[in-house]
Amino acid sequence: MTNLETLKYTEDHEWVAIDGDIATVGITAFAQGELGEIVYVEVETVGETIAKAEIFGTVEAVKTTSDLFMPISGEVIEFNKALDENEDDNPGLINESPFDEGWIIKIKMADTSELDDLLDHEAYQKLVS
Repeated sequence: MTNLETLKYTEDHEWVAIDGDIATVGITAFAQGELGEIVYVEVETVGETIAKAEIFGTVEAVKTTSDLFMPISGEVIEFNKALDENEDDNPGLINESPFDEGWIIKIKMADTSELDDLLDHEAYQKLVS
């Protein structure tokens, strides 16, 4: 299991795990809990460079659709195939395992200094409590 205390977080409830210049991004347990059962994930931005705070995709739950925002600038290099309707098509992984198997994209970061603008675990916990 991912160590939640080492992740960075956005106020829009995305989490970021860093491995060198690659960031893995997903939505938090709080976000998936608020959305409810996730039935579809759309990411059509693989191969594109997207600025911080711009939309990189959407998640659709039974009752609502929510935009996904880039936590940091960079190139979207991978979409989790397990969530992709053209592959394994199991968007419910976000509900079942939001911090591990339910990750959404991987980014080649353009500016690692943007990580300083994200919340640490303690600050994120204060935000959602």
